[in-house]
Amino acid sequence: MKLDGLKVIDLSQFLPGPWLTQVMADHGADVLKIEPPSGEPVRNVGYRTEEGTSVWFRNTHRGKRALTLNLKDPDHVAALLELVDEADVFLEAFRPGVMARLGLGPELLRARNPRLVYCSIAAFGQTGPEAQRPAHDLAIQGLAGTLSLNLGSDGEPTNTMLPAADACGSMVALSAILMALLRRETTGRGDAIDISMMDALLSWLPNVTGPVFAEDRAPVPQNERSFGGYAFFRPYACSDGRHIALGGVEQKFVTNLLNALERPDLIEIAVGPPGPSQGPVKTFLEATFLTRTRDEWNAWFATLDVCAAPVLDLHEAFHHPQTAAREMLVTDAEGHKHIGLPIKYAEEPGKLDPTLPPFAPLPVKAN
Repeated sequence: MKLDGLKVIDLSQFLPGPWLTQVMADHGADVLKIEPPSGEPVRNVGYRTEEGTSVWFRNTHRGKRALTLNLKDPDHVAALLELVDEADVFLEAFRPGVMARLGLGPELLRARNPRLVYCSIAAFGQTGPEAQRPAHDLAIQGLAGTLSLNLGSDGEPTNTMLPAADACGSMVALSAILMALLRRETTGRGDAIDISMMDALLSWLPNVTGPVFAEDRAPVPQNERSFGGYAFFRPYACSDGRHIALGGVEQKFVTNLLNALERPDLIEIAVGPPGPSQGPVKTFLEATFLTRTRDEWNAWFATLDVCAAPVLDLHEAFHHPQTAAREMLVTDAEGHKHIGLPIKYAEEPGKLDPTLPPFAPLPVKAN
């Protein structure tokens, strides 16, 4: 596999770091998870399968090894340093300054092992006035401005369904690590990487920063292309309470659908600017989609070249034929379900190893 022979030490917890290192493990890396004496928190978070394993833990820690260390114990720090000497990647996600106080900062570790790629993931990075602010995904989205774009039916900011800051931070960190490893092939030296989840989230917004950069103002979500400002870029309720999503505003898609619905007079409006002017098209489509069920509309769309799809719930999505064809729901020999591998190589494909690292808590020392 692509990362065979690569040794990764992972001190991160929860989602961004563990997802990243699981991707590396899926493609051959030897990932050693360093757990605190209390264990990785997600071992005990959320829904569990019958034998008691957290679904979250199973889908972020498969195929890894684990070692319990107390990083406040000098002997345990010394043991970790010996492991670092042979490592290729070192990942941590503590608040800025913590690793340096533990004697595990990037300068020290890279001095011991110049080939080491040391990656720090933090909510707001290692520098700046907010560097020490405690934050998980939703708070990061709040400071990044993206939560203000995710409005509920009452027009107020609401929780997002995707941990966007975690996801963007994880993916940017993975890219940074792989780039550093590639460069190491030429220079023989690793690097220190400073990843801010807020930075990563902001970097994913080129499609929604138009009002900010072009007109020096905040977006009005309901009038913007990406948030329902276009009649052809939003979901519609059907007669059974389910929904159909229109997801393409290109002229051909608009023309094909409105001609099929015998309303070519609305084409010019539909391909015009997003916002209030789209009202007549939205009103027509709202009334039209309420005349059939979601699945009836989905069957009807099969004959048209229109960018549209049924809005599935998550259970339906994981059991859809497309998901099965792409092997994104994998059931192991013991019947446990796993999210599949999103990276698919023609040569040296990844391999899902369902083995989970057992938790070995440190023995309690007698007083």
